[in-house]
Amino acid sequence: MGHVLLEDVPGTGKTMLARSMALSMGIDFKRLQCTPDLLPTDITGVSVFLQHESRFEFRPGPVFVNILLTDEINRATPRTQSALLEAMQEQQVTIDGTARALPHPFLVLATQNPVEYEGTFPLPEAQLDRFLMRLQMGYPALDDERHIIKSQRHAHPIDSLSQVVDGRELLTLGQQVADVHVDESLEGYILNLVKATRAHPDLALGASPRGSLALYKTSQAWAALHQRDYVIPDDLKKLAPLTLAHRLILKPESQLRGRTTLSVLNTIIEQTNLTL
Repeated sequence: MGHVLLEDVPGTGKTMLARSMALSMGIDFKRLQCTPDLLPTDITGVSVFLQHESRFEFRPGPVFVNILLTDEINRATPRTQSALLEAMQEQQVTIDGTARALPHPFLVLATQNPVEYEGTFPLPEAQLDRFLMRLQMGYPALDDERHIIKSQRHAHPIDSLSQVVDGRELLTLGQQVADVHVDESLEGYILNLVKATRAHPDLALGASPRGSLALYKTSQAWAALHQRDYVIPDDLKKLAPLTLAHRLILKPESQLRGRTTLSVLNTIIEQTNLTL
């Protein structure tokens, strides 16, 4: 499993998607609304001194959950955002010198409005790199939006949503996904894509080794979803923009020319050949 960043304008269903996932899997879910006055301890928890017992008692924060929805994560200050770094990478938090393990599975679903909106703080590179994928909801087609309007005339559909899978099985499913075969030639293709991002003249920062690992693992999961026990080149080409683009940083002069990390990555994908 990996953490997912949902990035789009308000009102496109990002929060509802996260809630629906938790309800469908029947696992613990908490929602954290990020604001500029949110403190790191509001996420991780705090030790409270019990005077009558002369001892400290730890009060866990919302991060101790299976699915944590951090709504509008880029409205939290950088200091507060950093409270999630250890949790997202190590599946634990260290408080008062004590490492406390998080539940399994642990997944962060973060929503983010575009950074040009007022009152937002762009996520640092280290935190963006910890997200397995960055997805965009986009506006629905007119027919789909008509269905949304009609379906909520009397009640919200999420009120009738029921569990369809045991969330505890996710760990077992993850182990099965790891058995999906990735040919050596495709491993080389992944490495060549990542290497090309590090040398591209429009990029100040290329994809990290965590990025190549993300592309590798998501391609296995994609193949399994399509009932295959092997990965094909089209899997990698489809998933590369979702797993690598948010890890890249454009040079300022490239931004002025209207380039984006996605357009640069698409060019790299077109120019990188698969060697069999």
